[in-house]
Amino acid sequence: MTGTGDAFSGPTADPATHGRRHQMTPDEWGEQGWESVNILMNMLAIDVPMISAVNGPAVRHAELPIMCDIVLAADEATFQDSGHYVGGLVPGDGVHVAFQLAMGYNRARYFLLTGQILNAAEAKDVGLVNEVVPRERLLSRAWELAYQLMRQPELNRRYARILLTELLRRQMSELLPYGLALEGLALLRKG
Repeated sequence: MTGTGDAFSGPTADPATHGRRHQMTPDEWGEQGWESVNILMNMLAIDVPMISAVNGPAVRHAELPIMCDIVLAADEATFQDSGHYVGGLVPGDGVHVAFQLAMGYNRARYFLLTGQILNAAEAKDVGLVNEVVPRERLLSRAWELAYQLMRQPELNRRYARILLTELLRRQMSELLPYGLALEGLALLRKG
């Protein structure tokens, strides 16, 4: 999994809208919540190892690359949650699970509540990234690792992925609907 162009995902938070009150109708939130649950749970249902190659800033939905089994980052990559708390939303669409499991509770809460931007080296230091490589080597390194993983028999690859994502899958299954409910309650407006 990688981004296109210079960024993995964006945009960054707009300081002019910091803490702005978002609003949706229950029907609008129902559709968005359904999509949020399904993208994360479907990603976890992929039963072969996944590699993310973070080619640049991952500032929106940075939980997606860190949910992969191997996370590579270009040396100029950054990680942020620009779309939730600093953007006026409760961080309940899976970021609350993925980041706490990947970087620990205290670091994740600080990261999510402050809109902290981590560079690639810092992301590696806190456990979000496995390797930092020059951008021009990013995809070739991802392919090297993919070929290495492919040397194992198919059942080893599949069962390893299932086993190594089980804790994340269970936590998402239990806490994602709760997080989305709280996020939704904070932004609902009358229809």
